[in-house]
Amino acid sequence: MKTKLRLGLVIFLLPCSVVFAQKYSISGYVKEKGSGELLPGVTVYLPDLKTGAVTNTYGFYSLTLAGNETYDVQYSFIGYEPISKRLNLNENKSINIELTASAIALEEVVVMAEQQELISEKSQMSVVSLPTRKIQDFPSFLGEKDVMKTLQLMPGVQSGSEGSSGLYVRGGGPDQNLIILDEAVVYNASHLFGFFSVFNGDALKSVELYKGGFPPRFGGRLSSVVKMDMKDGNKEEVHGKVGIGLLSSSFMLEGPIKKGKTSFLVSGRRTYLDVLAAPFIKASSDGEASGGYYFYDLNTKINHEFSSRDKLYVSGYFGRDKFYAKEKYEDSKFNAGLGWGNATGTLRWNHQFNDKLFANSSLIFSRYSFDISADEEDRDFDYKLKYSSGITDYSAKFDLDFFPNPSHSLRFGLLTTHHSFTPRALVLRETGIEPKDEQDKFNSIETAVYAEDDMRLFNRLNILLGLRLSHFNYKNTQYFKPEPRLSMAYMLNDKLSVKASYASMNQYIHLLTNSGIGLPTDLWVSSTDKVKPQSSRQVAIGLAKDFNSRHGLSLTIEGYYKKSDDVIAYKEGATFLVLDDPESAENVNWEDNITAGQSWAYGAEVFLEKKLGKFTGWLGYTLSKTELQFDELNLGEKYFAKYDRRHDVSLVGVFKPSNKITLSGTWVYGTGNNFTVPTGTFRVAQEKLSHSFFFEPEFDDIEQINNFRAEAYHRLDFGIQFHKKKKRGIRTWDIGIYNIYNRRNPFFYYTESKTVPQGEKIALKKVSILPVIPSISYRLEF
Repeated sequence: MKTKLRLGLVIFLLPCSVVFAQKYSISGYVKEKGSGELLPGVTVYLPDLKTGAVTNTYGFYSLTLAGNETYDVQYSFIGYEPISKRLNLNENKSINIELTASAIALEEVVVMAEQQELISEKSQMSVVSLPTRKIQDFPSFLGEKDVMKTLQLMPGVQSGSEGSSGLYVRGGGPDQNLIILDEAVVYNASHLFGFFSVFNGDALKSVELYKGGFPPRFGGRLSSVVKMDMKDGNKEEVHGKVGIGLLSSSFMLEGPIKKGKTSFLVSGRRTYLDVLAAPFIKASSDGEASGGYYFYDLNTKINHEFSSRDKLYVSGYFGRDKFYAKEKYEDSKFNAGLGWGNATGTLRWNHQFNDKLFANSSLIFSRYSFDISADEEDRDFDYKLKYSSGITDYSAKFDLDFFPNPSHSLRFGLLTTHHSFTPRALVLRETGIEPKDEQDKFNSIETAVYAEDDMRLFNRLNILLGLRLSHFNYKNTQYFKPEPRLSMAYMLNDKLSVKASYASMNQYIHLLTNSGIGLPTDLWVSSTDKVKPQSSRQVAIGLAKDFNSRHGLSLTIEGYYKKSDDVIAYKEGATFLVLDDPESAENVNWEDNITAGQSWAYGAEVFLEKKLGKFTGWLGYTLSKTELQFDELNLGEKYFAKYDRRHDVSLVGVFKPSNKITLSGTWVYGTGNNFTVPTGTFRVAQEKLSHSFFFEPEFDDIEQINNFRAEAYHRLDFGIQFHKKKKRGIRTWDIGIYNIYNRRNPFFYYTESKTVPQGEKIALKKVSILPVIPSISYRLEF
């Protein structure tokens, strides 16, 4: 009887096992031909099944399909020639693909991709993927190609003040953006008071911006995620790039350490403003004088492939801005300095368990520091001061990607970060006074676990569903916050979908920036028992339409609403640090000088983009509104945020008439920023140069915050590049003109008393700092 039961069970299970055995996987890595660089975001598409996959951050893909069938598989990526393969799937297959860059040899190439990535099919919304090759095509600012300034041209993203590289995304501030480079957080992304970002485009492989519908793997900020990954380095041969501009020079070198297995990348940039200014500073002093300003960046990376399943990456970024001034006379000398900078390091190990399961483990270091120093000596007096503040992070992260079938992928992970805050460290030595050597240091731990499921249902509905659980511990204070996330797209037809998303975010660390000063006196502080975490909830809905794939034309329309709680601001008249009196910081308790409130941001965005052909570019438009409310500010009434803009337009075009010339232009328009001025009535004075505003203050009225809107901002930039293939590489001359019609955009306003026929009046005067600025730079790629 037992034998018969066992035989019957075997006979019953045999067909099932045959069915299950006929499922096989296609998996592998997609690389760039000639360099071995792993390519993220490559579309792997099966036209017969109208389904596919996208390579992950490390170029890995996996598709599980019915066995003993023949499939056409297409691999495509913007900027690369597509490849098609016909496969007979009778077993699990590992297929690594190499894509050729379409313009790598400056030859005439017409790319006719049968299947490009369709935005209408993606469940994720409110995301922008920016190929780093595109950044090189756009007009430069003072010869610098800037990633952050390119992102400012996207709808829903604003620049703040004139020339700034900061991002204001859907009503949020720069501190509400999670900026990560090779998984390490970059806390201050600006050089030269915000005019340039710290990211050298020569070292970057990919850039992604999430404005909403955040996947659960990201957290810790309210408004956006900017994810950047550095190049791995060429595994086959040595390549490099040298650039010389008006303000800085840069280089990039990559190549194999062990061909096909180990590679390196090193990239650097430095300004020479201090060198140019040195003769003028020396001539203006009676003694021996020197001084100036410079910034530098250094990106490094080494990666090693132990096997097809195991890869190791070590990368780092180091950058700093430095002001210094020195004077020496016969009986005295004076030195002063001001500096800030970032340092990051990442150690990552990739492991492919099988054809469907991929893992990444990371150890991450990040530090931001700001310091002031002063040293003065004479015969009878000796004074030394050093003040600093900053934040240091140590993180461990583990992620799993699982691909059960082409219509289903899952991600799981956990992250823990140890934050060490130094709000104030003061060293003071002064003749005849007891020396001071004080330091405040606070530690906290931030932890999160997440799970996300990206699936396709009924062949028309794509859903990304997930949950992030975050926890924050500061001394005896504990915060535990669930963060549900949902994104979905319903296909109305083959190339039109309606999308919706919901995301809950929490931010446990806060940035205090000194009011009324443009220097980066940034103070990162922790949530405490008195200061709650910031939180936001964002809802978005939109349409995504793909047109003729031959031109890569697509259209997205999105509307969003974001409500944020416990956002912080300084109380009236409060500040943290006055640079001419750094000792004042010791008497300031930041918790007592801030207040918490709410913000509301809502708007609509339109993005029309053309990705293929000789002419590419986009049109972006944003209609938005951002309001703030604090019980202790503005009598508790709502007021507009400084960077609230009703209308924001960006028009971008790149034209390549031949393989030797690249023409580009950008035009931007934005409603003016808001400023606080004394309440009253005013009239415009017709003065060609000053553009002054006169008004009669009514000092009995209560002054409202941000009650004056500046005139609109707009400008046109133009660029032309001349390429030539030389024996030893490709030479490019890049000529750019910033603000080509010399628009005098307002940078800030100030008031002064002025006599007019009606009596004594107050004039509100505009200051513009960036007129028409030409630039030229030289670049050699070899």
